[in-house]
Amino acid sequence: MLQTGFYLSLLGPTFVRVRFRCPRCRRVGEHLVQEEAWDPRVLGPADRDPETLRRWEEMGPITPEEVIDFHFALDRLVDE
Repeated sequence: MLQTGFYLSLLGPTFVRVRFRCPRCRRVGEHLVQEEAWDPRVLGPADRDPETLRRWEEMGPITPEEVIDFHFALDRLVDE
């Protein structure tokens, strides 16, 4: 599960809410990212040609280390 949504503010910056659930442990996580720092291309490949899909399949399942790296990358976006 992956959801995104906007937190709109009249007086301050607008944020993108990224909500996700780990497919293995079923835990839900949520982060707010400033709209200026948000790039929707992080959710999937821009082009879905057969070569790109083949490379994605060869990558295999996401490892716990990759999940941790993703978590810290989101934190860096929030801190900027």
